[in-house]
Amino acid sequence: MKRTVCMLGIMALLTASATAGILTNNNQSATFIRLMSRNASLDIDAVYYNPAGLVKLSDGFHLSLHNQFITQDKKIINGFPLLNDPNYLGEVRVPFFPNLYAVYKKGNLAISFGFGPNAGGGTADFKTGLPSFEIPFSTLPVIVTNMGVPTTAYDLNIAFKGESVFLGYQLNFSYALSPSLALGVGARLIQATNKYEGSITDIMINPNGTWVPAYDFFMSMGYADFAAAVADKEVNAKQTGTGFTPILSLCFTPSDSLAFSLKYEFNTKLELTNKTTVDDTGLFPDGEKFRNDIPAILSAGLRYAFSPSFRSFLSFSYYFDKNAKNLGWEALIKKNTYELGLGLEYDLSRLVTLSAGYLRTQFDLTPEFQNDINHELTSDSVGGGLKLNLTNKLSLELGALYVFYKKYEKQDMDFLFPAYPVTFNRTTVDVAVGINYRF
Repeated sequence: MKRTVCMLGIMALLTASATAGILTNNNQSATFIRLMSRNASLDIDAVYYNPAGLVKLSDGFHLSLHNQFITQDKKIINGFPLLNDPNYLGEVRVPFFPNLYAVYKKGNLAISFGFGPNAGGGTADFKTGLPSFEIPFSTLPVIVTNMGVPTTAYDLNIAFKGESVFLGYQLNFSYALSPSLALGVGARLIQATNKYEGSITDIMINPNGTWVPAYDFFMSMGYADFAAAVADKEVNAKQTGTGFTPILSLCFTPSDSLAFSLKYEFNTKLELTNKTTVDDTGLFPDGEKFRNDIPAILSAGLRYAFSPSFRSFLSFSYYFDKNAKNLGWEALIKKNTYELGLGLEYDLSRLVTLSAGYLRTQFDLTPEFQNDINHELTSDSVGGGLKLNLTNKLSLELGALYVFYKKYEKQDMDFLFPAYPVTFNRTTVDVAVGINYRF
């Protein structure tokens, strides 16, 4: 079970989405970043959020390209009494988080294509490792002292860097059964890739006040097993796999001012395979396969226009995390994740549209799920931005969001030590730009 949790945690740490379920990115356009609510979209990003609603586009070919610049800091304070420093920081920097949408609309039929990182999408850098990696080595002074050799300190170098991206290629067919009712059917191909590079080196202790390599000390004492445990370790591994997601959608527009949407994405069965170059930890056996499903999602949206220039958007997304197979972590989830979003948009002039939005992401997880290498935090996100209608066919979108996380605190235990406090927190900033063109 410990190895399973480590594997899951490493994958979770790589995720750099601004808003998401446990394994799903929901921030799939600059329009979303400036509104935080897109489930009832009738614009081109409906390729992802509301495929059936694409029949409301004007006839012709529509093209849209978006990118997001995401920064996220994962902060951990671990009160294990033997650690040199209780503070740990994981930096996630994502300069390239693209989305491409293309739609051809003619009469009652719309055919669309979408591309984007549906999970992952970034590189995480933990320059000083994580508490779970360091805690076993922090006990070395106690172990050596109990052998009869007074020892008061340890030192080591831990580094871990990972890259993860689950690219989605989506194709939809949408058809208007009547002026007010449309259906959509589609599918998404997921290509998943995780890459890991890490090392634990230069493990030192100070028996009798003199710094020496821990490996040399234990070998000189005749403890070969202890020496092997403190030898330098390296990891260089890659995981790949593909999955398939069927998608059904419905859009009901009883009037020009009101639209209602429903979408269901089926569970994506995803099996990843380890391709390992070096693995001194035993976490990534070469050729091993494991399930890493993307959970099914049920989403609903409401769009209401108070006037031709003032529009509101309400979104609800429900992630069936407990039903997805992921190395057993689904058993550590109390309730499925949900998101609730509200957005407002106002046409200041023919050229400028202003917008703002709010999103609540709610997790309900067991304390066993929440550890330094695998944790999720309930959050409140606020976003805003503008749309510039440069011509009748060309528009530019700019958006930014900030995520306020609910700090998670718990008591933990290791190596028979009394309970000690552990705190998890994060900060996330996302800036997005998008361009839309109608031929």
